[in-house]
Amino acid sequence: MQTNLSTSGGAGAGAAPAAPLTGAAATKDMFTKLLVAQIQNQDPLEPTDPSQFVNQLTQLSQTESLQTLASQATANASLLQSLQALALGAQVGSNVSVATDRVRLDGSTRVEGAFTLQSAASKTAFVLVDAYNQEHRIDLGTQAPGAVSFTIDPAALGLPPGSYGVRVETDTHESPEIQVAGTLDGVHVSPAGGVVLDVTHVGQTDLSAITGFNGPAAAIHN
Repeated sequence: MQTNLSTSGGAGAGAAPAAPLTGAAATKDMFTKLLVAQIQNQDPLEPTDPSQFVNQLTQLSQTESLQTLASQATANASLLQSLQALALGAQVGSNVSVATDRVRLDGSTRVEGAFTLQSAASKTAFVLVDAYNQEHRIDLGTQAPGAVSFTIDPAALGLPPGSYGVRVETDTHESPEIQVAGTLDGVHVSPAGGVVLDVTHVGQTDLSAITGFNGPAAAIHN
């Protein structure tokens, strides 16, 4: 009687290949191989001081801890951004004040804002600069130190829709921060990370540019 014995092509034939190691696991595996190679190839007559191996293992442990902390920090940052977007989503439709050097006009809707002077000025002007670098000035006259309000009326000024640079000019040469009132229209997380807000009269802006949440949108007068 003839008996035929068949064997597989190898111990691991048919099995899926092991997934490559990544991150901290790959670093630990590489370090372990290097450490074993170092032990195997050391001079038997002058063996390496065991304390050196202990130091190397300590360094590995510290590296793994740092990698774990970095991964946790990245995860926490992503979670924080999601929580910020969720919390700000509840504020969509509210009035906000935005620190900005540009405004968007639709040709008819008035835009309101304010800035703060540190000293009195006998000549104060709010200046808009269009896409053709032409300046359009709003004379605000003499102003005392403190908050100064302004209103941009595109129809009265003959300003077409578009994006305009804005600045304040005074005879004291101050350059105060300009805050524009607008409505929070949307909130999203950018692909590069970070929360981005869409604000009427301003466009997209960072959360850090928001200087105040000022109640329901009906408070803005057009």
